[in-house]
Formats: sequence, structure tokens, C-alpha cells
Amino acid sequence: MKKTLLSFAFFLAFMQTQAQKDFQGMAVYESKTSTSDFKSRFEGNKQITPEMQKMIEERMKKMFEKTFILNFDKSASIYKEEEKLDAPGGQGGGMRFMSSMMGGGGTFYKNVKDKSYVVDKEFMGKEFLIKDSLPKLDWKMESETRLIGGYNCFKATAVRPASKSDFRNFRPKKEEDKKEDEAKAENKDKKTNFMDDFDMPKEIIITAWYTPEIPVNQGPENYWGLPGLILEVNDGKTVILCSKVVLNAKDKVEIKAPTNGKTISQKDYDETVVKKMEEMREMNQGQGRGGMDMRIGR
Repeated sequence: MKKTLLSFAFFLAFMQTQAQKDFQGMAVYESKTSTSDFKSRFEGNKQITPEMQKMIEERMKKMFEKTFILNFDKSASIYKEEEKLDAPGGQGGGMRFMSSMMGGGGTFYKNVKDKSYVVDKEFMGKEFLIKDSLPKLDWKMESETRLIGGYNCFKATAVRPASKSDFRNFRPKKEEDKKEDEAKAENKDKKTNFMDDFDMPKEIIITAWYTPEIPVNQGPENYWGLPGLILEVNDGKTVILCSKVVLNAKDKVEIKAPTNGKTISQKDYDETVVKKMEEMREMNQGQGRGGMDMRIGR
């Protein structure tokens, strides 16, 4: 009898291990970044016709509103922008560059067991393979709850450093700071650039909503570390909201890290991006405030 019970216990343990091993899920996320700060830069600009305004807004919508797919299991996940058919002619280099700066492009692989991530990025025509440790956020568990897609979710907040290579982190300067910068530019007889109206903050406050009903340590982008799947993230400017969850679908997805590109750390990649952006900024100083607007439209 004891032998039978022991065998049964081993069988249950084996089945539980197999169930965890075979467990897989898919979540669809809609990412939307506020464009009000950028749209205000076009208002009253006599150099921009209504047709150009419409074209710029349409292209900004493509850059600032994206759909991502997260495929995950108990220990790892891949997060990738949903593939869409391009208009005739496809995306130009400028659009691919801006898409990459807006969180798109490439595959973001997270391994919460090893606490590491790998993401392939194309920047200025070069392929990079960023490998680094997952950022450890000091999550503060809040008492608020809400329903998202039928799942009971709990609120958590954290403060994280702003990534210098993510264009979404730019915040508009305070009015007094802008006036001071403009005065300095006039004194130097030097035209200002579109990006002179924006600052990169050192830290950003994150609000996340997670559900223990899907007990995986996963979430969109590089967010993780909560006792349940993160269904929504809000950093005050960008909202990433889960619109669909499918658990244990018949067709499994291979969850593995990307391998193409020059291996680089996140710190070195950020420094490369910042250096190149500064070079572009200097090149466009003489184009006036419309310079950046036109580059976005290319």
C-alpha cells in the first residue's frame, strides 16, 4: 500500500512538472504614447500646409501607436511588434529609425529565471544585439484593484531610470526653461532645434497592474518581477494595455533569444544612440525649428 501511494505521489509530481514545462501563454498589448507635446509644435507653423500636417500626424500615429505580442512560459518570454503590411515603397530609413526609438523593431527576449534579457535592434543601418541583466524594480504593492479583460488585477508602483535611447521618455521643458534657452540661442545668433523644447528626465514613475490569476513573473517590454502577469503599464506618457490573453493554445511558439547583431551592453548601446542623436542635432541646427518635423516625415 505504501509503495502504491509513493508511486502515485511521484506520478503527480511528474505530471505537475510536465504541466509547468508545457505551459505557455500569449498576450496582445496595445501601446500608445501621447503625442500632444509634439502636435503643439506644429500649430501656428506657417511653413507646414494642412496636407503636410495630415501626413505628419498619420506617420506619428504609426510610430506612437503599436501592437505587440508577448509569448511566455514559466521562465522566459519574447515580446515583438505585430507585423503589418507597409504601404507601397515600405518604410524609409527615417521611419525605421524612429520606430526603433519608439520601442518597436526587433525581438525582446526575457529570461526571468536567469534575470537576463536579449534584444536585437537596428540603428542607423547597423544591427545590434543588446545583452544585459534585467532591471530590478523596487515594486511597491498598492491596495487598489481593478478588472482588466475579466482578470482581477492589483496595482504596483515603482521608480526607474529613464532610458536615454528611448524617444518616448522625452518630456516637454517647462515654459521658463524654454524661454531661457531661446534667449541664450538669440544671444549666440543661433537657431534652435525641434528637440530643444524637450528634456530627458533622470527617473520615471511606473504604475503597473498585474493579475495573480496568471502566475508568471512576466510583462511587456522589460517589465517583470510581480507575482502575476502584468496586464497594464503606465509611465505617465506611454500606456501599454493588454487587449487579449490566450493560455495553452494548441500551437506552441518557440521562445528563444535572438542571435543576430553586434553584441553590446545596454549602457554602451545608449551611449551610441545619444552620441549619434547629438551629431544629428548639430547637423540640423541650421534648419530651424522645422528641421526635426521634416525628418519625422521622411
